[in-house]
Amino acid sequence: MQPQGPYVVLNTESGTRQLSLVGLNCWTVGRSDDNNLVLPDRWISRNHAMVQMMETGEFYLIDLGSRNGSFINGRRVSVPVTLADGDHLTFGQTELQFFCPTAKLSGADASFEEVEMTATATLHLRRLISVLVVDIRDFTVLTRQLDETVLSESIGTWFRCAGEIISRYGSGVDKYIGDAVMAVWVHGTDGAGPEELLRILQAMDELAKMTAQLHKRFPLPFPLRVGAGLNTGYAMVG
Repeated sequence: MQPQGPYVVLNTESGTRQLSLVGLNCWTVGRSDDNNLVLPDRWISRNHAMVQMMETGEFYLIDLGSRNGSFINGRRVSVPVTLADGDHLTFGQTELQFFCPTAKLSGADASFEEVEMTATATLHLRRLISVLVVDIRDFTVLTRQLDETVLSESIGTWFRCAGEIISRYGSGVDKYIGDAVMAVWVHGTDGAGPEELLRILQAMDELAKMTAQLHKRFPLPFPLRVGAGLNTGYAMVG
């Protein structure tokens, strides 16, 4: 039976296996048993890649610094890439296919529940938020000087560590913008207290320190730096 909503298909010698991409906002792929999709392929890293759904409904493939890389339609990815319906994904010697069917509902066919969900989705609140954007400086220069394998492994590691740091300080990656990540903190009705803002600054500091250490793990031509922009103000939040 075909799953409702987005899913990936894995063809094996014993048959077809499907993983529904519903109910979570990220699904990890790798050899380790703690992954959502465990693939017993010796060419795959223990924690190889991640498929993440953003609030916009878009799905991204993020390589987690794997040794042998992640590929979409035969092209190796180094920064997070948006997935399209029918894309072929390759991890090690294992191939999967991503499907994201779109429901086409006419006004007559839509159920009351679906109409109610659409109406709910249009509701917004004015909230105080903090938006943090962090990007890798001189990334274009780096891509010209690095072998594709080293670039993919090192930048994949950066995105994985960045996600872990942002999560540890109370947010999550809200958007990927090329070589940058954007995170959002939604504050309470009483405003942003000193402790909340301190957490965001600590996240920025840890991101900078993590980035500065990457050249000790990978043969990079120069130590990496990040630029960061932080803004706190009121916004209409859906």
